[in-house]
Amino acid sequence: MKLPGQDAIARQADEHLVTHKVKLPRKLVEHPFRQVAKRLSIALVVLVVTAVIVYADHDGYTDNSDGSVDLLDSFYYATVTLSTTGYGDITPVSDAARLTNIFVITPLRVLFLIILVGTTLEALTERTREEWRLNRWRSALRDHTVVVGFGTKGRSAIQTVCATGLRKDQVVVVDPSGKAIEAATAHGYAGVIGDATRSDVLNRAEVFRAKQIIIATQRDDTAVLVTLTARQLNRVAKIVVAVREEENAPLLKQSGADAVITSASAAGRLLGLSVLSPAAGMVMEDLISQGSGLDLIERPVIKAEVGKNPREMDDLVVSVLRGHRVLGYDDPAVGGLELTDRLITIVRATPATHVTPDARPLPRD
Repeated sequence: MKLPGQDAIARQADEHLVTHKVKLPRKLVEHPFRQVAKRLSIALVVLVVTAVIVYADHDGYTDNSDGSVDLLDSFYYATVTLSTTGYGDITPVSDAARLTNIFVITPLRVLFLIILVGTTLEALTERTREEWRLNRWRSALRDHTVVVGFGTKGRSAIQTVCATGLRKDQVVVVDPSGKAIEAATAHGYAGVIGDATRSDVLNRAEVFRAKQIIIATQRDDTAVLVTLTARQLNRVAKIVVAVREEENAPLLKQSGADAVITSASAAGRLLGLSVLSPAAGMVMEDLISQGSGLDLIERPVIKAEVGKNPREMDDLVVSVLRGHRVLGYDDPAVGGLELTDRLITIVRATPATHVTPDARPLPRD
């Protein structure tokens, strides 16, 4: 059974299908004119070297015109030889004709070879290089983050996780829009063009080896289908989904999501809080903006903190993660901290501040 809008999404993905669905960030290359100039310079060097070699052994050559080979004859011989012109029934015998061959005919012939042969070789080399980069990328990709949807939510999510220390080469963006993937690769992320509700598209993103999956699609029904597909391909990855309507959150939990963020409700609550207390709204916005001001981070308990009460800590502890339970800092059940606990704390953001991700799946209702 298909949910509403699935056919439209599939049609949209088909419109953006290309030969290479996976796109890696491109490295800066030289300007085409500079590349052509470099090739012409190399060809000129080869021509001079060949002419010098011929002239050094000019006694071993003969010219049908006058029987002797001078320096001009050497350059002429080099040009017709390197350009694979060969010898025919029409051969230039005067100096003017040979100069024309050297400075006019041969450059035009070389230019033709560059355009015809050089372009073909360039295309084959680029294709081979791209295939090699893609195979190396796939073989090295482990425990990465897959982000489905490169809209406002997806971009903000990537910026947040990268602010905690995640490398850009560990992020793979999946989106049906070619323009969105081009924007993602421009930022340094790998991209996969296609409909994320299809398992073959997620497989191109190596989702079965991903550590965490962020689903930030534009439609809630699409988010449900992507969650079902992703959970089927990867049973252990942490899946976090953004939805518009709060009533769809339980359905996503049942589909395999570890955490569901209701974007509309969260924005509404932040608006309401800002109305009641603009300062409190600013603090909340600061907390959810990773890498600046105050940050909300998760970290393990160290040995020196074992047995202490959360209120006795130097850090401002908000909650304690014990097993599958999230306990408030003032919960009597916390007692003394244990070595296996993890802390949710508020710290001042610095360049050295990083979030230690929790490898365990979040509890499901």
